[in-house]
Amino acid sequence: MLKTFLAFFVSGLLLLAVAVQPANGATQNSAGTEQIKSQVARLGVGAKAKATVRLNNGTKLKGYISQANEDDFVLRDRKTDAPTTVRYADVAKVESNKGHSMARNVAIGVAIGVGAVVATLAIIFASLND
Repeated sequence: MLKTFLAFFVSGLLLLAVAVQPANGATQNSAGTEQIKSQVARLGVGAKAKATVRLNNGTKLKGYISQANEDDFVLRDRKTDAPTTVRYADVAKVESNKGHSMARNVAIGVAIGVGAVVATLAIIFASLND
């Protein structure tokens, strides 16, 4: 009985995780371009303006913003320093790339610990029913 309950519970969690993913991908409208412009402006220009840019076609670019214009901006790769001109209309998401915060690292550690405890308890309960 417990095995079937755990199997249904894990299956439900996996289905829920898959179902939530498409809801996170926001479609971009005309106001989205202005939002992308403001995010790029907030990051600034120069070697300290590190960013990860996701394009509408799924491509992911990493680097720093070296120049920002009215219709596009230039993203330079940190390793090769090769420039890439990106139009604001082609951008799906701009993320600041300043590293992980302490709270995020703690949350990841806690999540791993909770996952390990739940997995251990599931194994113990499954072996008790045999």
